[in-house]
Amino acid sequence: MKINGEYYRTIWVKKGDDRVVQAIDQRRLPHRVVIEDLRSAADVAASIREMHVRGAGLIGAAAGYGMYLAALQAPRESEEAFMKVLAADGNSLIATRPTAVNLEWAVQRALREIGCADGIDAKIAAARRTADAIADEDADSCRRIGESGVKLIEEIAARKGGEPVNILTHCNAGWLAFVDYGTATAPVYEAQRRGIRVHVYVDETRPRCQGAQLTAFELGQSNVPHTIIADNAGGHLMQHGMVDMVIVGSDRTTCTGDVANKIGTYLKAVAAHENHVPFYVALPSSTIDWSLRDGVREIPIETRDENEIKYITGINAQGNIETVLITPEGSPAANYGFDVTPARYVTALITERGVCAATEEGIRGLFPHGGAHG
Repeated sequence: MKINGEYYRTIWVKKGDDRVVQAIDQRRLPHRVVIEDLRSAADVAASIREMHVRGAGLIGAAAGYGMYLAALQAPRESEEAFMKVLAADGNSLIATRPTAVNLEWAVQRALREIGCADGIDAKIAAARRTADAIADEDADSCRRIGESGVKLIEEIAARKGGEPVNILTHCNAGWLAFVDYGTATAPVYEAQRRGIRVHVYVDETRPRCQGAQLTAFELGQSNVPHTIIADNAGGHLMQHGMVDMVIVGSDRTTCTGDVANKIGTYLKAVAAHENHVPFYVALPSSTIDWSLRDGVREIPIETRDENEIKYITGINAQGNIETVLITPEGSPAANYGFDVTPARYVTALITERGVCAATEEGIRGLFPHGGAHG
């Protein structure tokens, strides 16, 4: 996608210095565009933990490049010592955030590919090759999700006689959460490319405001009409017929169709169900956890620092970014990062292989061999 007319991915190897990985520091958006240099697996782990980079696909791609940086710095006296350090760095990356399955998947994939290579130099080359492949596959999957999902938008546009299709989304499942295109936004961008009129209601997504800060930023950069709304406004809009469809992303999806996504997604799904608004989840197969069947009981839910709720960051009248306390200083806060939407509230899943029912039968119909994790 483009920022101020210039093409970017969210993460890449620095041009002219292949020992450095660069990424957009999303904490600075929408007010600053800051490119961060990552020089070690520890740098990548910190960037994931502190949400310089975030979003299921981007976390996976970052982990892949983290393993590449680990390989560059691992000891060379023996393959055994080399792999031991890589395994330790991989565990550190996996420990940064527990909910998104892409993180562990990318680390394990890198370790397998590196382990199969013969010799230290070949292992380093395999690490780079694998990291690039994870990133390229993520971008391609998101592009194809757009092609799958745009058909749903086209159907609504036809029924509305060309009037704008109003789409509500939650959090940021756009290109900033992946390597390019995004998942929930990919059908929107494809619809725009095809000349279909769309309008997006953007949930602010407290406490970190990924919708208000990130989704609104990228939609604005792409000239997509949009309106930021308070998180609690979605149900009201649906009651009054102002939302034609909901599209959200997923950080982990069970093989039975339960979906873990940013906290507040479940409430949107219930409201959509109550008001007969179709609720779609857009995801690449890399976010399907084939080992889990009951998302509510089995998907680990990340709890984060309470200060994310108690403080908010923005730009002041002098143009400086600052963080301010918005709660009583002594009041405690509970900061759950995700919730699980049971499959019964999901109209369908939008994947790189097409649209399917949020059921095991539907998912395995598209991915009979288990997809990316099979």
